[in-house]
Amino acid sequence: MTRTPRGTLLLVLAVVVVVAGAGWGVSTLLRSPADEAAARKPPRPSLVTATVERRKLVSTIVVSSTLEYGSPYPVSLAGVVGGGDSTQRATRAPRPGTLTEGAVVMEVNGRPVFVFSGKVPMHRGIVPGTRGDDVRQLQKALRRLGHRAPVTGVFDQATIASVSRFYAKRDYEAQQPTLELRQKRDDLGRAVRSAQEVLATERKALDQGMDVLPLKVRLANARRDLEEAGQALDSARAQERTIEDEAEVEAAESAVRAAEEKLLAAEQELAQAGAAPTPAPGPGAPAGPPADTRLLELRVANARADSAAARSALERVLEEAGIARDRRLAELGRNVRLTREAVVAAEQTLRQARQLSPTKLKVANAQRDLAAARALLAEFSRTYGPTIPPGEIVFLPRLPARLHKATVKAGEPADKPIATVTSSTFVVSGSVDAAEAERLKTGLNATIETETGKTVPGTVTSLGGRDTKGAVPVMITPASMKGLRKLAGAPVTARVTIGATGKEVLVVPAAAVVTAADGRARVQVEITPDRTREVEVRTGLAADGAVEVTGDLKPGDLVVINSA
Repeated sequence: MTRTPRGTLLLVLAVVVVVAGAGWGVSTLLRSPADEAAARKPPRPSLVTATVERRKLVSTIVVSSTLEYGSPYPVSLAGVVGGGDSTQRATRAPRPGTLTEGAVVMEVNGRPVFVFSGKVPMHRGIVPGTRGDDVRQLQKALRRLGHRAPVTGVFDQATIASVSRFYAKRDYEAQQPTLELRQKRDDLGRAVRSAQEVLATERKALDQGMDVLPLKVRLANARRDLEEAGQALDSARAQERTIEDEAEVEAAESAVRAAEEKLLAAEQELAQAGAAPTPAPGPGAPAGPPADTRLLELRVANARADSAAARSALERVLEEAGIARDRRLAELGRNVRLTREAVVAAEQTLRQARQLSPTKLKVANAQRDLAAARALLAEFSRTYGPTIPPGEIVFLPRLPARLHKATVKAGEPADKPIATVTSSTFVVSGSVDAAEAERLKTGLNATIETETGKTVPGTVTSLGGRDTKGAVPVMITPASMKGLRKLAGAPVTARVTIGATGKEVLVVPAAAVVTAADGRARVQVEITPDRTREVEVRTGLAADGAVEVTGDLKPGDLVVINSA
């Protein structure tokens, strides 16, 4: 086989490469004793460092918790529903869901059980005339529902009307008096009427047994005289003057006006006379003496005197009219007193005459019996009418609420807790150890993380007392309930923020900060792989193994954590 020069060259190069590779491989396997000793020495010590960062620092406490509806509250009926004392059985069981004010929670014996907002629990039946804070909060609830109930704290007729309208709007009837109560009211009414008949009979017997008719007539006349005297006195007080006095006053006032007119005319005439010049006797002759006005002046003086006299006369007429009115009122007042005395005397005479009758004791007893019967009827009537049985209303501290679980079924007796209600909002309940609880307080922000990774902001709303295991209960309220309904009862993780820098700060690992004997904090900053410098720092917030520092540092510096 013939070879070309090019082929020969390639073959030579391949042989050279193979030989060179074999030589390198052999050289790697053959080491001198010095090389072997150097290979067995430990590596040169190096520093463990971390980078100085600028970022926000947030300190949190983790609370392992459960998401659930807040404020569980067992609900029981305060008493019977309806007006009877028969067995109380649920005819419509409570249903889970949202409870709003005025809603029907359940039915017992066909009667409704309503729910209202209020802090005072239902503890009694509310009947006409009942007073108290429970009545006041019922009235406020009715007003919130659009019924014009007065907020007086008294279950009066206006409130009863509002309650009746409220029941009717929900296709129920307010509880009316039972047959037994209606019969008792009729019995009391008959007792009053019977007492009235007995008293009338005894009085008739008393009047027939004595000649008291003239005394009755005298008393009636005296009362009529007293009434007329009182009317005359009232009329006189309302009238300022009599017709005669009014005429005299008008005449005196007319005389005053006439005298004033004469005075004014005389004064004008005098003024005109004084102003007119005296004509000269001839051309070029001097003016004559002024006109003689003495007569006019005398007329003015007389007119003034007449005017003063007329005014004085008017004053006398007015004074005499006032004196006459006072006398008239005094006389009429005296007549009233005399007629009143006559009435008292006639009453006393008639009373004394009746006391002489042998039937007076029967009349007195009949009067007492009638008064007692009326008092019993009035006392019963004060509480008679539409009522609210104690079991027909449940007051809850806050509405709307959520009926979480019904504990009574249709057909079962309603003599035990009927349901458990919660608030309509979720809460996160968990616990932390006592040391961490000291760093918590209500109002702190928190982040709630579900198992699916969803996060919801929240707020610490309450801290409990330490339990038997030394843990402190923590309750956190989410800021939003959106999307949480399906997660009720699920475990969640809450991170409570107990501190934050608010802005980006220099951060180093907490292991890089060393406190010297003088109490000052320092870090070691790497200058070269084998050189460091010491930097004094002030520490701030610490969180998650990092700490805020201020000092002669900048982002990117390497601080020593430990040395190897």
